[in-house]
Amino acid sequence: MTASEKHRIDKFLWSVRIFKTRSLAAEACNKGRIVIEGIQVKPSRVVKVGDVILVRKLPVIYTYRVISLPDSRVSAQRVPVYITDMTSAEEISKLNVRDTVFYSREKGSGRPTKKERRTLDRILDEKG
Repeated sequence: MTASEKHRIDKFLWSVRIFKTRSLAAEACNKGRIVIEGIQVKPSRVVKVGDVILVRKLPVIYTYRVISLPDSRVSAQRVPVYITDMTSAEEISKLNVRDTVFYSREKGSGRPTKKERRTLDRILDEKG
């Protein structure tokens, strides 16, 4: 393997824009959120073409297949040249914003009382 055919997983995840910074990618590896071939990997793990990478960014578990290895960080338009997103539609649906309920209180009204919280919980349960 030549130098251009080797990539650390943290550098690869950063270069294909899965994480904003390389340190965030390394932190995800250290926390066990990156899995290759069923094994949680360290940031120094070498990525090969054809590897399937699972990235846990709650609430979704993203799945990517490595097509080729970039020399450096690539633009967003060029990312599909290097990885294929194999994340299931079921996982993507977890990001559905309609499931989130927004509730606002008038500024200066303070925290809700126990009675107000119970009323709000009852209303939200009826909608869901």
